[in-house]
Amino acid sequence: MVTVLERIKNMTEGKPAKLMITFAAPLILANFGQQLYMIVDAIIVGRGVGVEALAAVGATDWSYWLALWVIQAMTQGFAIPISHYFGEKDHRKLRQAVAMSVWLCTITGIVMTVVFIIAARPLLILLQTPDDIMDMASVYLLTMYGGIIIVMAYNMAASVLRSLGDGKSPLIAIAIAAVTNIVLDLLFVFVFHWGILGAAVATVTAQLLAFIYSFRVIRKLDILRMEKDDWNLRKDIVCNQCRMGLPLALQHILIAVGGMILQSAINRHGFVFIAGFTATNKVYGLLESSAVSLGYAVTTYTAQNYGAGLYSRIRKGLRSSATIAAVMSVAVSVVMIISGRPILELFIDSGSASAAETLDVAYHYLFIMSCLLPSLYLLYAFRNTLQGLGDSVTPLISGIMEFFARVSMAYLFTALWGDDLIFFAEPSAWISAMVVLIAVCVRTVRRLPTEDRSV
Repeated sequence: MVTVLERIKNMTEGKPAKLMITFAAPLILANFGQQLYMIVDAIIVGRGVGVEALAAVGATDWSYWLALWVIQAMTQGFAIPISHYFGEKDHRKLRQAVAMSVWLCTITGIVMTVVFIIAARPLLILLQTPDDIMDMASVYLLTMYGGIIIVMAYNMAASVLRSLGDGKSPLIAIAIAAVTNIVLDLLFVFVFHWGILGAAVATVTAQLLAFIYSFRVIRKLDILRMEKDDWNLRKDIVCNQCRMGLPLALQHILIAVGGMILQSAINRHGFVFIAGFTATNKVYGLLESSAVSLGYAVTTYTAQNYGAGLYSRIRKGLRSSATIAAVMSVAVSVVMIISGRPILELFIDSGSASAAETLDVAYHYLFIMSCLLPSLYLLYAFRNTLQGLGDSVTPLISGIMEFFARVSMAYLFTALWGDDLIFFAEPSAWISAMVVLIAVCVRTVRRLPTEDRSV
């Protein structure tokens, strides 16, 4: 049996491709599990409550992702210095960085909870959410925003574990959460008849259990056995973490705001169109989950080797990650193109009068995204390499590119050449960001010292 301590992975030794694949594999399963219980929400809501309820969940997607992506970006950014210190073998600073991450996440989580709860309904109004689904959408979004502090806590714990090379513990945490969420979904929606509220409560509760498990793992690690002095304010560490976390958060805010503007364009087409996009957006989580997992592996690998001064390994790692990204994206694309329609049917009540039209919209969108998926995977490989090197500016610039691409495609180009171009809004954002990231990343890696530094 693998112990908690053995889950920590030193990525400064061994073949880069093997290290990244073995690190990413459990994270892929973890992200798949996380997407699974979000998909279960949509399936149960769509089949158990109705197409209008599915549309209501979809109308909240970008509003919730705005909060979720900020949380994920900040916690990942706060954890990058932890990987650097781990690579340097500076365990005292490592503990201090974890402590500062706890303080930063606690304060940020409380502030975000208050701000987003206040802004929930105004956001839905701003996005032109149809009146016939407004009340359901408000209930769902307010409940999800109420769990922000829980989501922040889990993502912080998972980021700390990933920064130490532990991809297995987040997998176990999400497995526990996925099972819990499915059981509670069925209980709250079909037995208690709580409707859309029950699905939201089940998701938040599942995240809480994921955090509790991750926290228990962290407490068992000797390397993170805190001393009283570790909790004292360390301005240099806090500034370093904020230098990484805040630009990444801003980057994801821009991406999410662009997505919200796109959502407002989608909302103008009525609930059938919204429901179709919602079904595909849930599957999109599966499309992206492997890319996200690979990105985490690339960040941890690059950050640990950068902290250790092993620049030659960073170059090898970039080549390996780009190759892995290309192969993975093609494999996922083929699977989705072949099996996409049966998967999408799971979200749609076949007895609904609008079922066939909703399915056509959903699969058309999924097919386009699947064909252009390699650009998304390469985006993650190059962006996360830059993040591991401590570059938070270029990813922010890529977020700006994504923002303008989404908005332009959703409003400008659809006005000029037809509404069908709205299906290309998301892929065009990937391609715009990818071009910038590849150019800067290749140049940055080439400029690293030719000789490795001894730690």
